Amino acid sequence: MNSSDNGAPASITAGDSSAAIQVRDLHKTYRQGLIFRKRVHALQGTTFEVPRGEIFGLLGPNGAGKTTMIKVLLGVVRKSAGDAYMLGRPAGDRIARRGVGYLPENHRIPRHHTGNTALEYYGRLAGMTYPEIRKRSIDLLGMVGLAEWGNVSVKNYSKGMQQRLGLAQALLHDPELLILDEPTDGVDPVGRAEMREMLRSLKDRRRTILINSHLLQEVELVCDHVAILHKGKLQQAGSIKDLTQNAQASLRIGVMGDEAALSAALSEFAVQQVKQNVPGQAQALVEVRDQANVDQIIDAVRSAGLSIIQLAPEKRTLEEAFVQIVHDAGTAPP
Repeated sequence: MNSSDNGAPASITAGDSSAAIQVRDLHKTYRQGLIFRKRVHALQGTTFEVPRGEIFGLLGPNGAGKTTMIKVLLGVVRKSAGDAYMLGRPAGDRIARRGVGYLPENHRIPRHHTGNTALEYYGRLAGMTYPEIRKRSIDLLGMVGLAEWGNVSVKNYSKGMQQRLGLAQALLHDPELLILDEPTDGVDPVGRAEMREMLRSLKDRRRTILINSHLLQEVELVCDHVAILHKGKLQQAGSIKDLTQNAQASLRIGVMGDEAALSAALSEFAVQQVKQNVPGQAQALVEVRDQANVDQIIDAVRSAGLSIIQLAPEKRTLEEAFVQIVHDAGTAPP
């Protein structure tokens, strides 16, 4: 593949890839200080893909390199090495950026604007005509729950309302790819639920959404896949299901009976926990190896004369998985 002077491919079309974002061995090094110019490795060989038509979470603690990654994709900063493509074109390419809607973290719209004039301002920056902006604005303000607030000054908007308006401006030109940095910051629980529905609706229309967020419960509810960064390195990437699956599979089993009877029935198995839920009902968490082991556990419980009222695989939350992955990365030798 031919390359330009900056190391990126000289030309690449959207039809060359089914991925909305491709990152290959990406590096970004900053220099800090006026005298000693200390090198800071914000990204260290990161590689991942965001398939088209998915909601993808970019996760990591503060300083992990998430913001740098977004800036490289948008062309705000230059990569030091590696490759990054967005919508099939080199990161920062003007044609690719026309297909992107961006909601930055702590986005604040100038206070002299109303909802309508703010959308006119951002729409004109995107090259839209006034008739296009007016038509889209009506629909979008309704979509984000601000239908009655179009003529109200932004200075009277709450933080959550400003986030809603920010999402509307990101969607104004009907982008193919949305990059949302902490999109639910300051949004109340009802608003977060509404935003999840909006994002799922956009996904149904084959839009791709990249979310950077610290609210892992929200990410778990809406994202298909996630990538976890720590100190500039990709630690793990995969589906929510894969990341929340315990390394040691466990089975939660509930019965009609008492704690002592359940403990006795499971005495030959690797029991992690037994507890009495309510009088006449007990619950246990048991490690399992395979399906044959599950069958043995069920047989043992039934042979003890206990009726099974609950049987479900145990899984960890995305937050628990995230904390474990970041902890392991921090304690691993360099």
